Amino acid sequence: MSKADEKAALSDAIFERHRKRAFKAAYRILGSVADAEDVLQDAWLRWQNVDRTGIHNPEAWLVTAVARLAIDQLRRARARREIYVGPWLPEPVVEETGAAHSSPEDRLALADDISIALLHMLERLAPEERAAFLLHDAFDYDYGELAALLGKSEAACRQTVSRARKRVRDASPRFDTNASEHRRLASALESAIAAADPQALIDCMSDDVIFYSDGGGKVLAALNPLYGARNVSRFLLGIAAKLQGVLETRQALVNGEPGFLMTVNGQIENVIAFAIANGRIVRIYAIRNPDKLRHLS
Repeated sequence: MSKADEKAALSDAIFERHRKRAFKAAYRILGSVADAEDVLQDAWLRWQNVDRTGIHNPEAWLVTAVARLAIDQLRRARARREIYVGPWLPEPVVEETGAAHSSPEDRLALADDISIALLHMLERLAPEERAAFLLHDAFDYDYGELAALLGKSEAACRQTVSRARKRVRDASPRFDTNASEHRRLASALESAIAAADPQALIDCMSDDVIFYSDGGGKVLAALNPLYGARNVSRFLLGIAAKLQGVLETRQALVNGEPGFLMTVNGQIENVIAFAIANGRIVRIYAIRNPDKLRHLS
């Protein structure tokens, strides 16, 4: 192997070593698996062409490069999301129950900072606010590192993170993170839909539950959020009735938290995630846009 080939192989190996963490940063900022992969590809091209002799921490360089690219990508995506048909929900990261390729620690970390509920709330933030909040709270960037990334003073970055944290906290009630309770309610909700039992479905939810359904104008979905247990129950059972005989449900981890998939003839038609509080479901997120489910096939 020539020295050039050895150098290229070493470069690729370094990138692959830190690829997972770089992808995590991109996905958290963008809420889109496809966009995160695009950003990662751009970062890889830059990594191939940069003078690496002065890079002492490749992981920090790659995460920072990905964050800059993701902020630019999110600015462009914002215009599309503003005219999106119906509610916009993030692309889900799904692991079917029983899969063995991630540890309980990995799943716990995943649920902590990329739950569908959190990523949905982060849509309220401006791109730089979102990136600063995530890099500081999830990736342990200090304010000096954020200042270099964003081209702002440390004081301004501190204020940006504080403002973002407050907006996220004020945007919704405090959700419970009890894993066993989450699994219990996921199973109860799945069983109620499968049995077409409206009362069992209502019993799973709080009276003021909110249901978000993302079809992107391509499949049947609620164009506006639905409010109240009875309205949500009718809508969910209406979808199930239309697919009676061909609809199957199976449990899965959706962004690290218990949820389930709804499939028709083996194809994923719906990914269900939710948030809980006080022993009831208070938010339901139904991701149905086929463009957002394609990577799950």
